[in-house]
Amino acid sequence: MNHVAKKAGASRPTVLRRSGLLVVLAVLVVLTGCSGAGSIIGGKSRSPQEAIRITPQDRAEDVKADAEVEVKVPDGRLESVKVTRIEDAQQQEVRGLIAKDGLSWTPQTPQTPQTPQGAAGRLGLAAKYSVDAVAVDGAGHRSARHTTFTTVVPEHRFIGYFKPENRSTVGTGMIVSFEFNRAITRKAAVQRAIRVTSDPPVEVAGHWFGADRLDFRPAAYWEPGTEVTVEVGLRDVEGAPQVYGSQRKTVRFTVGREQVSRVDSAAHTMQVRRDGQLVSTVPITAGSPTTTTYNGKMVVSEMHEVTRMDGRTVGFGGEYDIKDVPHAIRLTESGTFLHGNYWSDDDIFGSTNVSHGCIGLRDEQGGSGSTPAGWFFDRTLIGDVVEVVNSKDKRVDPDNGLSGWNLNWTQWKAGSAVQ
Repeated sequence: MNHVAKKAGASRPTVLRRSGLLVVLAVLVVLTGCSGAGSIIGGKSRSPQEAIRITPQDRAEDVKADAEVEVKVPDGRLESVKVTRIEDAQQQEVRGLIAKDGLSWTPQTPQTPQTPQGAAGRLGLAAKYSVDAVAVDGAGHRSARHTTFTTVVPEHRFIGYFKPENRSTVGTGMIVSFEFNRAITRKAAVQRAIRVTSDPPVEVAGHWFGADRLDFRPAAYWEPGTEVTVEVGLRDVEGAPQVYGSQRKTVRFTVGREQVSRVDSAAHTMQVRRDGQLVSTVPITAGSPTTTTYNGKMVVSEMHEVTRMDGRTVGFGGEYDIKDVPHAIRLTESGTFLHGNYWSDDDIFGSTNVSHGCIGLRDEQGGSGSTPAGWFFDRTLIGDVVEVVNSKDKRVDPDNGLSGWNLNWTQWKAGSAVQ
């Protein structure tokens, strides 16, 4: 009995081991089926990485701006693709198209030269991108994939400082002017990235002054009431080798009434015309015979209730230093102002030219709205035109301040980098 019992007892572990093996096999079947690597019933299926192929690869860094973004499947079809750019804490979806056969997605080609960089086709720099794609393979299995990548951060950037200010009301002679902090060698690309339009519409052309300044104007003065829009799409535009723009913004301004003032240096007068009608003739003093005033059309670019004028800053040494010049209106970058003058005798206005090249109007110390200088200041806008004639000086250079109206339309358009 004991011998038989021992034999029977010895056989039990073998049975248990076989049962355990069956359990383990059953668990492996379940786990294998859930893993997506394959199943006993359905056969082997692709992983999401195999089913949906995305370029650039997941978590890629320092991706270049001209790198291709592409989503592909070897068979079946793409159901949806969403590519998002995260830039300066803002998100924007990148537009793209799934091919007719459903096997690929690519960004759309920009429709106009002014399409912001990175919106389609070309990647934005210093940005993070995410790609979400859903596809159905040839066997009817749906899969999804999410990837991210970041683009290279440029070491060198350029910006453009521009006039006029957003939401300002300006005179009809206003010129949109950009000054860049770095020399631009790829002028056409930069010019195409800035779009100036108006309502009512007129042709607006750009003109380069050297490598760091780009101005825009129409053929003739703006019509009063015109609404002008300046779209700045310089971000990620390569202005010079490895030097990229950093701005993307929209600026709008309104053109006010027309005021053009004509200074006759020989007659010592200034005729102020508003919308073509003579408003007033003001006695003035212009540049003396040894320090004459420029001829030509100049545009008001700055206005100061009071300012300091030091001859040492404009090449006149210590000949003058007036700390409280009232009603100062800048006409050129080189230092031509139309301003109030309280230190000269009243009888020189309208009879004698005594200034160092500026245009002086009678004023009082501290300024007054009742004087000729105060009256004119109160009726002037940035963008108004002051034209000087009959001076024994040369015509003002078109890049000295906003003096581009001294070029005719053919000359102006000849300075464009986009023909």
